[in-house]
Amino acid sequence: MDNSTGYKLTIGLLRAVAHLPLRVLYILSDIAFFVLFYVVRYRRKMVRGNLRKALPDASERELAMYERGFYRHLCDVFIEAVKLLHISDEEADRRIKVYGTEGVDEAIRGGQSVVVMLGHYGNWEWVPAVMRHISEPVVSCQIYHPLSNKIMDQVMLTIRSRFGSESIPMARTVRRLFEIERDGGHFICGFIADQRPFTRALPHWTTFMGLDTPYVTGGETIGDRVGAAFFYLDVEKPSRGNYRLTFKRIEPLTDGAEFPVTRSYLKMLEETIKRDPRFWLWSHNRWKRKKKLQN
Repeated sequence: MDNSTGYKLTIGLLRAVAHLPLRVLYILSDIAFFVLFYVVRYRRKMVRGNLRKALPDASERELAMYERGFYRHLCDVFIEAVKLLHISDEEADRRIKVYGTEGVDEAIRGGQSVVVMLGHYGNWEWVPAVMRHISEPVVSCQIYHPLSNKIMDQVMLTIRSRFGSESIPMARTVRRLFEIERDGGHFICGFIADQRPFTRALPHWTTFMGLDTPYVTGGETIGDRVGAAFFYLDVEKPSRGNYRLTFKRIEPLTDGAEFPVTRSYLKMLEETIKRDPRFWLWSHNRWKRKKKLQN
């Protein structure tokens, strides 16, 4: 079966599933949780290890609660992503509340593009819905890492286009964003900047969640080049299937060290994670590399 046929079959099946109400889809999510957590035991050791390292003051009971909560939430993220293939604007607005857009609109009116830094917290696949609340005309985009499976890569691109946001492969980030500026436009671009850098050379380190952590610098580097405004997107999950997204201006750190915007963002993200650890992507091998090995 070629990629085109595989994509049509996969997207057709997912669209059929997406027609189900979320209350029904969450039953599927609960089943997926049982399989993932108890049967497959997907990355259980890594998740518990990350939680224990990042939250050393938490009791074993608390860690177990966070662990189970994470897996339940992760299954919800998958289901909610599929729901993007069939969700009305009205339901999206009801479930995704957006605050702090006045500062974003003001920056765009002032002739600036906007770099939005966020983490794998809450449901990052629903984040492009914020564009329904931005008043100023601007190119909406997000940076993504292409999947090796071509069928699933195309499926995810379709899902991520629900709110009209352009998905830019990481390798084309600089070229595409500079192209928008060169053509006289401005962009609002989301950088999920909490993952471990892909490169083996890790020159930039900070303390994140109390641990030595390498970090990516692309969002700040590109933003500085075009004079962009920097915002953090704070995410809350008050209840299942409902999110609060708040734009907060990133104030650069004043300690004189490099990349003050990115490090300030990481501190803001740390506060978000500590507020409710269940909703961060603990299955990512964030602290695989050790700083002392890079010298």
